[in-house]
Amino acid sequence: MDRFDAYGEFEVLPRYNIAPSQPVVTIRQDSHEPVRRFSTMRWGLVPSWAKDPSVGYKTINARSETVASTASFREPFKSQRCLIPANGFYEWKKDGKTKQPYCFEVNNGELFAFAGLWDRWKNPQGEIIESCTILTTTPNSLLSDIHNRMPVILSPDNYDLWLDPGFRDTASVAAMLKPFDSSMMRRYPVSNT
Repeated sequence: MDRFDAYGEFEVLPRYNIAPSQPVVTIRQDSHEPVRRFSTMRWGLVPSWAKDPSVGYKTINARSETVASTASFREPFKSQRCLIPANGFYEWKKDGKTKQPYCFEVNNGELFAFAGLWDRWKNPQGEIIESCTILTTTPNSLLSDIHNRMPVILSPDNYDLWLDPGFRDTASVAAMLKPFDSSMMRRYPVSNT
């Protein structure tokens, strides 16, 4: 994971189906110095002001078009942005009563990063839960016949500004949230068992 210029010790095991509330690897930049760190977070953002963590099941994704105005995401969008590394993701195409899963990759399986947001929630016992969400946008031509949304895949050129907690120009940050170039991606069907 050298491509992200981040630090941290953890063991990465291949996982092919990550469900909401499970841990995912994230990359954040320290707010006091320009150092990137790996960490694991619960998938499904739990806002710091939430009454309980179950809200995270409804906040696994954040729509790019409304992220700056949605209560759960507005503050994290300003300065709590993260990268969520992956080498593929799945979408299911419905065909009558059957559903066919497809794997989507960048440059034949190259490691890439989803645009993410994170937050920190404390339960009544004082336990901290750090959680994240993946931003979505309109689909590119490779996905449009399968799903009406796609995760935002950031260009490596945007990693520095995206991760910089001091960069609060939300209009410039929002400009990064666009469909990834379909010519740099591929898809293929996978087994549904």
